[in-house]
Amino acid sequence: MATTDGRSVAGSRGNGAVGSNGLSGSVERAVGRTQQWLLEQQADDGHWCAELEGDSILESEYILLLAFLGMEQSDRAQKAARYLVETQLPDGGWAMYPGGKVEISGSVKAYFALKLTGHDPDAEYMRRARKAVLEHGGADRVNSFTRFYLALLGQISYELCPAVPPEMVLLPKWAPVDIHTMSSWSRTIFVPLSIVSAQQPVRAIEPQHGIRELFVREPNDWPALRRPGSPQREPWIGWSRFFRTMDALLRWSRRHRIVPFRRRAVAQAHRWMLDRFERSDGLGAIFPPIVWSVVALRSLGYAMDSDEVRRCCEELDRLVLEDEATKTVRLQPCKSPVWDTALTLRALQASGVPADSPAIGKSIRWLLDRQIRQPGDWQQTVAAEPGGWCFEYQNDFYPDTDDTSMVLMALKDWHDQRRGKNGDAATVDETAAAIERGERWLVAMQNRDGGWGAFDRNNNLELLCQVPFADHNAMIDPSTPDLSGRVVECLSLLGRRRSDSVMHRAVAYLRGSQESDGSWYGRWGVNYIYGTWQTLTGMAASGAGNDDRAIGNGAAWLRRYQQPCGGWGESADSYEDASLRGQGAPTPSQTAWALMGLLAAGAKDEPAVERAVRYLVETQREDGTWEETEVTGTGFPCVFYLRYHYYRIYFPLMALGRWAATGRAG
Repeated sequence: MATTDGRSVAGSRGNGAVGSNGLSGSVERAVGRTQQWLLEQQADDGHWCAELEGDSILESEYILLLAFLGMEQSDRAQKAARYLVETQLPDGGWAMYPGGKVEISGSVKAYFALKLTGHDPDAEYMRRARKAVLEHGGADRVNSFTRFYLALLGQISYELCPAVPPEMVLLPKWAPVDIHTMSSWSRTIFVPLSIVSAQQPVRAIEPQHGIRELFVREPNDWPALRRPGSPQREPWIGWSRFFRTMDALLRWSRRHRIVPFRRRAVAQAHRWMLDRFERSDGLGAIFPPIVWSVVALRSLGYAMDSDEVRRCCEELDRLVLEDEATKTVRLQPCKSPVWDTALTLRALQASGVPADSPAIGKSIRWLLDRQIRQPGDWQQTVAAEPGGWCFEYQNDFYPDTDDTSMVLMALKDWHDQRRGKNGDAATVDETAAAIERGERWLVAMQNRDGGWGAFDRNNNLELLCQVPFADHNAMIDPSTPDLSGRVVECLSLLGRRRSDSVMHRAVAYLRGSQESDGSWYGRWGVNYIYGTWQTLTGMAASGAGNDDRAIGNGAAWLRRYQQPCGGWGESADSYEDASLRGQGAPTPSQTAWALMGLLAAGAKDEPAVERAVRYLVETQREDGTWEETEVTGTGFPCVFYLRYHYYRIYFPLMALGRWAATGRAG
């Protein structure tokens, strides 16, 4: 493995040091070990799904929900609290990712959750937590979502929460702003939360279980909500000031009951929410909307044993992971089976597993069965036949371009190898039809600027980022280089050339989004290493040559940040401070991304590439896996990060497979 300063300690485990003459054979053995490990993890029906790890807010918010439901002393709540104690930082708070700094909202929620589950506030770890919270501004500094949890459990008034008006669901599509101008994930949170904002449910708790000791000032003197990265002083004239004024007017109207459309709006929001429970692993198939759906339903009078509440709770239960050894539970923000299956399949394909392998065939069948043929929210702005894939097991209202691109590339590779072969003609034909539908949907999702967002088209109304509710830093879903690069790679593989108008606009977008230092931003992976890899891969696939200036600058940026051990690493800190881009503890996944970026740029014979290959070979464990505790996935920049437990497996395999395929291994 490697130390955080990049010094190689290869040989301490795994394959040991590899001589120059033995690199080809070492790669072959490393590839075989990882292939075997992945094949052993495959589910009987053909798919893969690894743990998706977030931070402590998942366990904290789960406990706060259980407390609202009167279940804070349940076995689940107690085990989740025990996990919170395990993840506490030495200085007392909780962070968004390993190695991160104290995050105030997560720390306040964790402390509150521990008190609610009976942890003694005089215990040493609770005193440390309290001290850390107060040193970072106290509960006064929490974000909007945290304020809603505090209001839900009677710690502050709903007057301290931003207005989330359900009347938004009544606005027509032609209005300048409606719920579909928000990102899909914000939309699925907004609607149930708007019901909560209107109904204002409160579960009163005993004062000794409250957190008044975390308040620096009285709640009425708390500072205004601000999204990460916003200036401390806002201008007197601007959208931020306008929306704060509107928020104050909305809360005044609510306080004085001057809300003539409220009943109709709540009914419409209620219906919208229930409709999207169908064909889904819960609303939006992600943790926050499911939690707020439970609260919204209860505030509307649904009983705990009603079908609707029970179903939401069952979806939350599916996100719970029990650890019998430590007697703890932790929660996933959602599940990632389509993503994990497509990437595992592509890694196996890239590393030489033949298309006629039964394991490959089963995974192809599983992916084909999950193509979404039903309408979804994306159709509010796109007139096209459904044909995408989602991230989770079932989330039919919200297919995304990232999963769709990855699945299409996996299907295309299999289809091209199996076309004309005996034994599976029906599946080959079925795959061809699925690819055609997926390609049409993907092309229809292209934004006006030539790039792609994740879930919607032209979802880029910047002014929405100024509303008080927007402090989760993800109100819109605009084009991003990483997604756009992946779509370009996919469409190139499907046969589209640079002369195609779709491709021409896409490549122009990628060129225009390159940073001055040669890198590209990564929205969905940490960070510039991710964005640069995927953009280089996309541009190269589209036909841009190695002498292309953008490709040359991107490859040069990657070389600049290779560490002495041969690996690459970048901390999520780079989202808050761009001067930290490309810097951090080396990781297998980020090294694989950089290696694939250099290979795409035509650098297969360079020493940097050989050093990267050696790093991956020498840090591999005997079982074919790699060690990686860092987060390299991104949920919401500056707010929420993800650790995909298979990133450390299939990306290195993919990179080593691509290196071997270049002929360098010979």
